[in-house]
Amino acid sequence: MGNLILCHDRHAAHPYEITRIHCRIFTIEELCYYLCNNLYLIDYTIMNGQLCDWLDEDLGMKSLASELRDVLRLHGSVEKFVLTILKSSRLYREPEMIRIQNVLEHLKNQKDIERQKYKGDNLLESGEVEEAILVYQAILNGEKDETVDEKFYGKIYESLGAAYGRLFLYQESAKMYDRAYQICADKTLIKPYLYASYKYMSLEEYHILITKSEEYMEINAQMRREVDKINEQVSVEPEPGILEKWKRSHRRSHT
Repeated sequence: MGNLILCHDRHAAHPYEITRIHCRIFTIEELCYYLCNNLYLIDYTIMNGQLCDWLDEDLGMKSLASELRDVLRLHGSVEKFVLTILKSSRLYREPEMIRIQNVLEHLKNQKDIERQKYKGDNLLESGEVEEAILVYQAILNGEKDETVDEKFYGKIYESLGAAYGRLFLYQESAKMYDRAYQICADKTLIKPYLYASYKYMSLEEYHILITKSEEYMEINAQMRREVDKINEQVSVEPEPGILEKWKRSHRRSHT
């Protein structure tokens, strides 16, 4: 039987408004839900006396409000402020609290745009590919951030290449890997670029592509040797799907 999670029944007569997104909150559950779903966007604006007063006067959570006022008085971190709220609510089990704490620690000194990329990377890693693509596209379509170098954007294109590949959108994947290579000049990006190109091009088109560059020819030959090696390691009757398993493993190594 799973553990019971305590829910609070206090509903504020007057909502607290998260000014950054104009979100009105009436309960501690709603506040915690907002915090946990916006860890990548949380900044110092969430730390203020008004939130402490609201928790004290509207929700009757005097002890929590007092703890948060102490964090403010001692110039504590945003991370400590948020974790104090989440722990006091008793809505989250220990493994989830550890995960949240690790995310906050990772984000502590990052810029907003780096937080966004980290969010996209986590979504991609957890299999939420479409959501990750939306995050990456929002970064690329937004105003350029001059506080990060150009290679940061190259990494975004690389991540998009990996994401499109997981959706079998190989033409889009190849375009993103190519763009990433043009920016980063990282030769490790050539292999996933050629793989994605091979998956959507005709054999004639692919042959024309690889003959444009000796490096392309060399990497293509390397990829063929890798496949041949896998074939040699399996029995005469290959396990169904073995090549596809290798391809999936290969794609993951470039995410």
